[in-house]
Amino acid sequence: MSPLLSRVAVIAAGLPLVLFAAYYGSWALLALAAPAALLALHELYRMARALRPLVLAGYGGALAAVLGASLGGPEWMLGGFMLTLLLAFVFAAVSETRQSTTVAVATTVLGAAWIGLGLGFLVLVRELEPDGRLVLITVLVTVFVADTFAFIGGRLAGRHKMAPGISPGKTWEGFVAGLVGGVLTTYLALNEEPIGIDGWESFLLGGVIVVASACGDLFESMVKRDLGVKDSGRVLLGHGGVLDRVDSIVFAAPAAYFAVLALTQT
Repeated sequence: MSPLLSRVAVIAAGLPLVLFAAYYGSWALLALAAPAALLALHELYRMARALRPLVLAGYGGALAAVLGASLGGPEWMLGGFMLTLLLAFVFAAVSETRQSTTVAVATTVLGAAWIGLGLGFLVLVRELEPDGRLVLITVLVTVFVADTFAFIGGRLAGRHKMAPGISPGKTWEGFVAGLVGGVLTTYLALNEEPIGIDGWESFLLGGVIVVASACGDLFESMVKRDLGVKDSGRVLLGHGGVLDRVDSIVFAAPAAYFAVLALTQT
């Protein structure tokens, strides 16, 4: 199977499951986000094992953040995440390692914040008024479309490297293709819907989602390059790991959440 067909097939196979959880929300979304957080965090800590992250502290904080978002909103999510610091302190105090405690704790907290809070914002987007379900589905589909268009555009017309020092395969031509596809997707999904976002605002929201998604992809590439690995894992066979698939979402979800608040509360 060609790289393009493989990429689309893996994403398309998981998209219905994600959209199902987004549609029904509540425990369905939590049941998807929590295991995804643990798997992605496991992959990150495995890549960064030389830094000796305090994995149990990270797992506990990330799970608490996602669960808090589901049970009590942003305040509970932040409170759940703060559990990472307490657990990291406890485990660092009783562990015996030659690694710097500062480095170990920083790696632990980075993972819990990056993945736990990022996926927690998926839950918060679902709870936005008046129709967070529609917004969340739009965010997920926009990221999928933008990623697919960027990959196709880069393969067909990519000439100018976007960030050669971080991800040599990314091109500006691919980014523009993804931006166009993603913005149009958001506009078609939200324009004239009774959620307080239409016209130019839907274009703006689409742009925010696509740019944040691209930054998330590049951020993970930067981390992997720094840690000297190609893929975060093998759970998706030749298509990388869970972190490789949620890297865009964990940036796009918080960006979409705050963009929607800004656009609907002014």
